[in-house]
Parts: sequence; structure tokens; C-alpha cells
Amino acid sequence: MRRTICFNNKPVIIGASSIAGPKESEGSIGKFIETTLNDDMYGEDTFEKAESKMLFTAIKKAVDNAHKKEDEIDAIIAGDLLNQIIASTFAARNFPSAYLGIYNACATFAESLTIGAMLIDGKYMNNVVCSASSHFSSAERQYRYPLELGCTRPPQAQWTVTGAGSTVIGAKGSGPKITSATIGKVVDYGVVDANNMGAAMAPAAADTLITHFRESNCAPCDYDLIVTGDLGTLGSRILKDLSWEKGYDIEKQHVDCGELIYNLCESEYQGGSGAGCSAVVFNSYLMERLRENKLKKIAFMATGALLSSVSSQQGDSIPGIAHLVVVES
Repeated sequence: MRRTICFNNKPVIIGASSIAGPKESEGSIGKFIETTLNDDMYGEDTFEKAESKMLFTAIKKAVDNAHKKEDEIDAIIAGDLLNQIIASTFAARNFPSAYLGIYNACATFAESLTIGAMLIDGKYMNNVVCSASSHFSSAERQYRYPLELGCTRPPQAQWTVTGAGSTVIGAKGSGPKITSATIGKVVDYGVVDANNMGAAMAPAAADTLITHFRESNCAPCDYDLIVTGDLGTLGSRILKDLSWEKGYDIEKQHVDCGELIYNLCESEYQGGSGAGCSAVVFNSYLMERLRENKLKKIAFMATGALLSSVSSQQGDSIPGIAHLVVVES
């Protein structure tokens, strides 16, 4: 049973765009974000509409940055954290492209890159958009508590990123290439705390990363960076410990999007989370570094906690998932 795919016709990243809310735009990578907002309502009357508008903007600008027309995009692959992924679906209805709506919680963006790369590598399509989004205010009432309740956040909690990111990958063009991908499996260590996403996701991240090393015959030193999606401070520490137990020291290469996106302080606790977290960081900071050849090879692995408000209320544990793509400049 093999989970790693090596692409023969290596898909090229020909365009990218990111958009983020005020809190994210003031963070440590804010200067790399293409569109920054002063108001997380984005001129809309609901948070859900604002999220969908952010995703629409990220897709449209990514297509423009790829110097493509909308009718040249064969498919849009996108997902978010809302019921029936309405942020993605409502954004996609504004484009003429085929649409694949996907969901893997905060691992959704890496999943979209994996599926898009397979479509390009198999020569089924020529240009594909891969996207994901999240919004703090829509996610909080989706997974935890009504905003009006004003609940105190525990120290193990992360802050859901308000933002969206889109990548255009093509069969031809210039830019970083996606050379391989390792598809994750569901891993459940029995964590039941809906606020402790890092602990729930770290075992899945370790499983995917170690599987990738073994199946690709690579080691941590083969990568400039090993980037996780949103494990946060605690989850990142758990991942390093689990990898060390299996004989892999990732201390020098590992960075986490959740730790990068904010100027970490008490209000964010463990850092950022949400499907938009890794999508924003990848399509801003990481893409800039890849284009400048300051990063030559990265393992980008978004992580997701596969829970719902119903499963949490029923006392179920939280399964995790992680998908990894290798990008080379």
C-alpha cells in the first residue's frame, strides 16, 4: 500500500494570491499578503458572505496573476469550514470553470493541491485553481460557541485565521513545480478537547511525514523547510517529539503556518488555525521565497482536525488528517 505519488509531468505553479483580515495583515508575514482588509466584514452583512467574497477575490486575482482568462481555467478545487462548504460553492458560481468542492478541515488546501496536481500530471486538464478559506467569526460559531456568548479561550486554543489563498497550477509555464505528494490517512489518538487542535492533528502529521520520508527515500535535510499547516506551538512540539521517536530530527527544518502568521502573544495562545491559515501563508510568504529561489525545496503539509459540533457534543474523539506536497523552485 503506497501513499506517495511522484509526478512525471510536474505541474507548474503559474499564479497565486492571498487575502487576509486586519489581524492577520498586521502579523509577521503581513507584508507578503497581496490583499489586506481593514474590516473583516469586507463590506458584507454576514461573516459567511464576507468569507465567500474573500475566496472569490483570491481566485480572481490568482487567475489574473497567472495571466490567464477565466475561460482558460478548467477547474476550481476549493473548500472551507462552513456547512456544505458554502463559502467555496458560492464563490465558484461566479466562474465558468468546472468545480470540485472538497473538505478535509484545515488540511483542505493541501488536498486541493494534491488533486489539482494529479489532474495536471495525468493530462486531464491544463489549468486548475486550488483554494481554501476560513473566517474567525464564522468558524467559531460553526465549531465552538456563539460569538455573543463571549467565552474565555483556554490556553491550548488557536485563533482561526480570517483569510483565503488560491494557487493556479498549469501544465506549462514558469514557476515552482509540484514534484510529489503524500496522501494522508485518518489518525485518531483519542483527543476529545475541541480547543486542542494541535494535539489532535500532530499524530496524523507525524504519520504522513514519516510515510513520505520512507516512501520517497528522503530525509529532513533534503528540504529547506518542512512546513505544517496549523499545528500551533503545542502541536508543533508534539510533531517533533513523535518524529524523533521514529528516528527523524526535523528541528532545524520545521516551521508552522499557525506560528508564522501572527505576532504571537497571549490573545492568540498557540497561533493560527483554519483552512485559510496554510492557504494564506503558502500563497504569500512561501511563494515569494520560492520565486526568489531563497527556498529551493519544501515539504508543505497542511493538517486538519475532522470534527464537527455534533461529534464534539456527543463526546466523540477528534480524528486528524495531513496531506503533504513537495514544491521545488
